[in-house]
Amino acid sequence: MDFSFTEEQTLLRNTVQSLLADKYDFDTRRKVTKTADGWRPEMWAQFAELGLLAAPFSEELGGLGGGAIENMIVMEEFGRHLVVEPYVETVVIAGGFLREGGTAAQQEALIPGIVGGETVWAFAYAEPQGRYNLADLTTTAKKDGSGYTINGYKAVVLGAPWAQKLIVTARTSGGQRDRDGVSVFIVDKSAAGVSTRDYPTVDGRRASEITFENVKVGADALIGAEGKGLPLVEKITDEAIAALSAEAIGCMKELNTATVEYCKTRKQFGVPIGKFQVLQHRMVDMFMAHEQSVSMTYMVNLKLGESDVERTKAAAGAKVQIGKAGRFVGQQAVQLHGGMGMTDELNVGHYFKRLTMIDTQFGNVDHQLKRYSEAA
Repeated sequence: MDFSFTEEQTLLRNTVQSLLADKYDFDTRRKVTKTADGWRPEMWAQFAELGLLAAPFSEELGGLGGGAIENMIVMEEFGRHLVVEPYVETVVIAGGFLREGGTAAQQEALIPGIVGGETVWAFAYAEPQGRYNLADLTTTAKKDGSGYTINGYKAVVLGAPWAQKLIVTARTSGGQRDRDGVSVFIVDKSAAGVSTRDYPTVDGRRASEITFENVKVGADALIGAEGKGLPLVEKITDEAIAALSAEAIGCMKELNTATVEYCKTRKQFGVPIGKFQVLQHRMVDMFMAHEQSVSMTYMVNLKLGESDVERTKAAAGAKVQIGKAGRFVGQQAVQLHGGMGMTDELNVGHYFKRLTMIDTQFGNVDHQLKRYSEAA
């Protein structure tokens, strides 16, 4: 199988690498995450100007004609630089919902805002009792004339403090955990009845708890068919898992590079610690964990267009590998750096925090193992 990239994909990677090397060094990123806003809208505008936000959309939708592989390329480089801007939430998730389930009118009205960098989105799906079950919803959307009234509560809505629009899952019929009855809506964050509590996350990003109290939306806010939204939610979250897997391999690559370089310079007993065979074995294990993760990431991105069962197995398998490898590589990198590996001034701990956060998104290792076994 040919895993080489096209000339256009290589150019995309070079563009992202050049931009981030110039504008997104670790010290700058660290300062930005400590500001009140926690991100740089001007950097988001640069992403749009260079076509990064358009990369995965078809030319018919105003994009550059790419897809999952382009997302993978962008996200791997974002992982290497610990980019905090909400690419997954806006481009992969919101863009995915509009691309796969949106009407022509919704696509025409909303995708240009994503491509142009004018609109930031967040995905409000998780609820405290849900435990990674995408169908476990107490948030409801009741028919109200020609539209709907939404009531409920969503937890850990990543990127919501920066967003203008939300993708919201709600139950329009059925029991709390029924697969049928799940619907997907577009909601303006500024709509009457939407209230948020914003907070920083452990990896330097931002999230919100969001309450919906008698929030009115029109019929044109519904994405897809009423009550039949769960398969679409599962498909788009698998696409998000594929993108997060790419981000994770970028994080692991940088951790491995930093660890090898440190072990070449840090001396103990008069020699670099990298000369000790036991530490060489550890670094080899770290390298293998990363390479296995790269293989699984390529596989899931190549299988997103296959049947639901094959896509589910690929996404679950990749998430398990990423979760295990990310924890192992992160722990070993911190250990081999010694006490300084825990300091805020060094990037190692920040990569480990991000890998830990990725493990929890859309299901941790235990959840994805169960999901894989059920799909198989």
